[in-house]
Amino acid sequence: MWPCGGRRQRRVGGVALVAVVLWVLVRRYYPCLLPVVSEPCGNAVLYRFNWSELVPLRLWGRTLGLQTEHSQFLLEGMPFRIFGGSVHYFRVPREYWEDRMLKMKACGLNTLTTYVPWNLHERDRGKFDFSRNLDLRAFLSLAAKNGLWVILRPGPYICSEWDLGGLPSWLLQDPEMQLRTTYKGFTEAVDAYFDHLMPIVVPLQYKKGGPIIAVQVENEYGSYAKDPNYMAYVKTALLNRGIVEMLMTSDNKNGLSYGLVEGALATVNFQKLEPGLLKHLDSVQRDQPKMVMEYWTGWFDNWGGPHYVFDADEMVNTVASILKLGASINLYMFHGGTNFGFMNGALEADEYKSDVTSYDYDAVLTEAGDYTSKFFKLRQLFSMIIGQPLPLPPVIESKASYGAILLHQYISLWDVIPSLLQPIKSEFPINMENLHLNDSSGQSYGYVLYEIVIFGGGHLHSRNHVRDRAQVFVNTMYVGELDYNIVELSLPEGQGFRQLRLLVENRGRVNYGLALNEQRKGLIGDVFLNNTPLRNFKIYSLEMKPAFMKSLQHVTGWSAVPDYFVGPAFFRGRLWIEHQPQDTFLKLQGWEKGVVFVNGQNLGRYWKIGPQETLYLPGPWLRKGSNEIVIFEERTAGRIIQSVDIPYLGRTQYVD
Repeated sequence: MWPCGGRRQRRVGGVALVAVVLWVLVRRYYPCLLPVVSEPCGNAVLYRFNWSELVPLRLWGRTLGLQTEHSQFLLEGMPFRIFGGSVHYFRVPREYWEDRMLKMKACGLNTLTTYVPWNLHERDRGKFDFSRNLDLRAFLSLAAKNGLWVILRPGPYICSEWDLGGLPSWLLQDPEMQLRTTYKGFTEAVDAYFDHLMPIVVPLQYKKGGPIIAVQVENEYGSYAKDPNYMAYVKTALLNRGIVEMLMTSDNKNGLSYGLVEGALATVNFQKLEPGLLKHLDSVQRDQPKMVMEYWTGWFDNWGGPHYVFDADEMVNTVASILKLGASINLYMFHGGTNFGFMNGALEADEYKSDVTSYDYDAVLTEAGDYTSKFFKLRQLFSMIIGQPLPLPPVIESKASYGAILLHQYISLWDVIPSLLQPIKSEFPINMENLHLNDSSGQSYGYVLYEIVIFGGGHLHSRNHVRDRAQVFVNTMYVGELDYNIVELSLPEGQGFRQLRLLVENRGRVNYGLALNEQRKGLIGDVFLNNTPLRNFKIYSLEMKPAFMKSLQHVTGWSAVPDYFVGPAFFRGRLWIEHQPQDTFLKLQGWEKGVVFVNGQNLGRYWKIGPQETLYLPGPWLRKGSNEIVIFEERTAGRIIQSVDIPYLGRTQYVD
């Protein structure tokens, strides 16, 4: 009996030792398997999770990835909730990527989501760019370094208040093009793009040691739904190129049922938590975790409208309600950033409305990355849920007010044209996308000037063929404008032959809705003078790419700015900085409408109709010493611009 008892004691002792070892290992490597502690929050209970080891650089031996088990997510077999936030690398200077990620961590988030804009990575057909501010590999690797998982949203369509929803405009060269369908011309282009994109993405997936835990199939297709085979095509295109992580779809309530694809988890987008909304998601896919892919923390602005804001308390209370219901969440946007250049999108419902340059979005961080009250309220909420201290918020970078900047020289557009631009001659008007430019990829953005020789004056009618806005000149005399609402003008009579000039601006392609196939810009059809279609055009491309702006520096004809001058013209001046450059904001009071370039970087558009009154100028785009500022002003120019340390995005209106 003693030997038997000894064996029993040794067996019990061994079991106890194994139990202790397992307990230590669980505490060290699998804290999410430990019992959770609950805290009251309102009328419900929020369960605390400790995810201190569930970060990309600490989780080894990966085999399972993100999975679903009934109503919860599992990551490597452990219960997991997605607390995500959207930051788009293409809207934020590369030098600030890490700052925004550290602020996400300090807010209590564990996942970063980003779109991938096809129209930046393949501006011209067959030429791909993943460098500098478009270095997706570097961005995703930085997320991993900073302890963030990634949900990647590669499109091909992304919406995002971005020109044509991220689709490259050269697709519209095909008159029969059917975007977001299995039309051969579209799928061939998507396949070629994915062939270049996916080799960057695939090695950064979770099962290969990277941060990507899920990939979204297209975006909000339920609101488009023109081709029942399209979503299956996109899913297969991802799988065939090596995507092995969880697939998801994303739709608003009305589009949920139409945007599904077998093998992908459906998620929902909204701002107001309507009664039964998440139950509706349950009805679409039963016994699956609930995920809000886009919880809209604010809203975007259009030119001529207000600056929209969303109440911080209402937002945080809604987030708390979503979490109480057991759902995962992604904050769209955590940080909005800026639609630099000509990349803003537009809406076309009752009327065409283009988006402003700022994508501040009234988000958790401001356009310049500063904290808002939303940040601290969310940080407090998430800290109650996460069973560990949150990192301290990074120190805010101070902003500079460099004062008045004199624009001391100008050159008229009419003087620039013969020096720098070669015309395309055509009997008929040609839309922007079909101009024979950029290795046959056409022109994507900016302005196009159409010149025609006329005799006499009379009645000019656009037949609604101007996209989006044309300034009309006879020789160099301004006559008026044509756009969606104004379709006819009277041209003054005159002696002999004269030049009729139409300077047409692409204000941004529609990014959402059923009109994507109709987003060609410039003159999209005949314009009539006295009921006769105009013929024999000289067409000048004014895309204002870096090479053009550099050539502009050396063109002869720059003169001192007179007391009063009416554009279109380029103006230039210099900002001298003594010390380390800092972020600032340019205020263009007294200027009417145009574009600002600083050291060759296109900051975006300004327009006196508002709401936006300042343009964000990131410090990394400035340098100690002399900084060149060039403004293309369409009409009325000021003499100075102001560098200020506080942005002004316009009169506010709360989102309904």
